[in-house]
Amino acid sequence: MSRDSGLCRDTLQRTFYELLEKAPRIRIIKRDQVHLRIDATYFAKFCLVCYQDDFDGYTQLLRFTDGEHYEEIREDLSNLLKLGIQIESITSDGHKSILKAIKKSVPDAIVQRCLVHIQRMCLLWLTQYPKHQSGKELRKLALLILKIKTENDRIFWIREFYKWYESHKDYLNEKTYNTETGRYWYTHKLLRRSYITIKRALPNMFHYLSNPDIPKTTNGIEGYFSHLKNHLDIHRGLTVKHRINFIKWYIYFTNEK
Repeated sequence: MSRDSGLCRDTLQRTFYELLEKAPRIRIIKRDQVHLRIDATYFAKFCLVCYQDDFDGYTQLLRFTDGEHYEEIREDLSNLLKLGIQIESITSDGHKSILKAIKKSVPDAIVQRCLVHIQRMCLLWLTQYPKHQSGKELRKLALLILKIKTENDRIFWIREFYKWYESHKDYLNEKTYNTETGRYWYTHKLLRRSYITIKRALPNMFHYLSNPDIPKTTNGIEGYFSHLKNHLDIHRGLTVKHRINFIKWYIYFTNEK
């Protein structure tokens, strides 16, 4: 960089830290029929929540916080509406705070669940080699989630999912009892968790089939976070303030491309 700019290393470093003492303002651009992606990523001292337009990856709004909180996300969505962003759909990982905030602030928006997140969690809980037949079959269904391209695919997959439940519901609902306290818990917790995750998400899994502009995953924003962290890792030792301002500059420059 010193060679390309013609500036010495000390001058470049001084300029770099001068920039990190302040941060640019992120412009919100009024747009119609926006298909929004919402996701969060965590750093050592804070959490970053981003609201991106799927059309071109433009970050309309960001928030530095300590987690994904309903009140904050509701406020952010309300502010986007007030500033002229007409939200048609929102794709997210299904975090409870996000879903609750959408229902309160933009109840008419289409909610699309991130299929990659659903698939990833189910495969994690079911493991690579399930021992019981029910786990093997549900894993096969989970692997098909991202391959659903048509309405016929959707109908077939949902039918197979309910057939799976009918075949294995007794096993799925098995309970283990504590003879001393009388309390119980479901024996096959991870299998049940996978089933419930899909069942609850099902009404909002396939909106993208009727509108191809709706993103079916948040992969775009997750890739964005990964790229951001790679750049930030080069500059280890920054203070929290400088790290936050670095992120703001990064988002500013990617928005202005």
